[in-house]
Amino acid sequence: MAEQTIPAAAAVTAAPRSTGRRRLLAIGAAVAIGVAAVLYWLHARRFEDTDDAQIDGNISSVSPRVSGNVSAVYVVENQAVKTGDVLAEIDTTDLQIALEQAKAQVAQAQAQLASEDPSVPITVASSKSAVTSAHSDLASAQAALSASRKDVDQLTAQLAQAAANDRQAQVEKERSAKLVAQGAVSQSDFDLRNNNAAASAANVEALAQSLAAAKDRVAQQQALILAVQGRLAEVQSNAPRQLATRQASVVFRKATLDLAEAQLAEAQKNLSYTRIVAPISGIVAKKSIALGDHVAPGQQVIAIAQIEGLWVTANYRETQLERVQPGLPATIHVDALDLDLHGNVESVGGATGSRLSVLPPENASGNFVKVVQRIPVRLRMDAGQTGLERLRIGMSVVPRVTVR
Repeated sequence: MAEQTIPAAAAVTAAPRSTGRRRLLAIGAAVAIGVAAVLYWLHARRFEDTDDAQIDGNISSVSPRVSGNVSAVYVVENQAVKTGDVLAEIDTTDLQIALEQAKAQVAQAQAQLASEDPSVPITVASSKSAVTSAHSDLASAQAALSASRKDVDQLTAQLAQAAANDRQAQVEKERSAKLVAQGAVSQSDFDLRNNNAAASAANVEALAQSLAAAKDRVAQQQALILAVQGRLAEVQSNAPRQLATRQASVVFRKATLDLAEAQLAEAQKNLSYTRIVAPISGIVAKKSIALGDHVAPGQQVIAIAQIEGLWVTANYRETQLERVQPGLPATIHVDALDLDLHGNVESVGGATGSRLSVLPPENASGNFVKVVQRIPVRLRMDAGQTGLERLRIGMSVVPRVTVR
């Protein structure tokens, strides 16, 4: 009995010791986990990270600027290209013909302008000459009118004198006729006085005719002056209009030449556009053009992905952005390369991703469930780091922004 009692007592004593040890271990483990959790929380609260992020950049959609058949293609997909590299060429036959036509139109417009341009100074000289000639004709007509009026005045005076002489001659004729009847004067004396009276009357008639002719000349000169004045007014009125017409014709010819030159420049540009060149340096991400294809302006034929100046678009939850602001440092882990890069926060987006989607939510209608939104944050990677050249648009990354 004594031998059986001793092991039982030892077992009872060992059981509490084992249970206490396990409790101590559990408590120690709990304390260690708690301390680790607190340390992790203290460490983690210094950063804001997300796995909803990717490398972003520009993808240029290259399209031809003229239509035509593709005569050559110089690139394949995934090929690296530089700015200005020729990607493909379009057949130039039709555009070369259009260029020659434009050159011919320019030559024609230049010839028309050359033939029309001298007309302006010619019209000016002709108008001045016509005005001068009209003034000269008017002065001559006015001088002739003045001379005619003087002739009228002179002939009027001569007619008055001749009429007085004629009256005296007629009186002497009548007196001589009475005296010759009485035998007081001789027949020859009567004949002399009779002839003087007839000559005097004829002189009066001749002067009267001359006076009438002089008056007609005055009227004729007056009519001529009116005609010359009308012609002068017409020349003075038409000269500016003729000059304006010629100037307008020259302006029209110049405009025609400018239009032809613009069409020539356009034809030359279109001919240069047959060479489709790379607008940026990058990688040919997609090629949808082949030899013999007919392409048109605006048709996307090649997509070039940028490989320089890339950035990170990180879609952070709105609850993570309390301390995120531009300028904060960030570490960016690239999954594909297992590489950590350094950068900083460049900007915070202006709207949530849901608002920028094709079909944004309408919270004002139907039932509303509050969902934590994400806002894009743009991170810029520091230049000169190893591995930047291997980045490609769309690669997944995990950015971590230091906020404390």
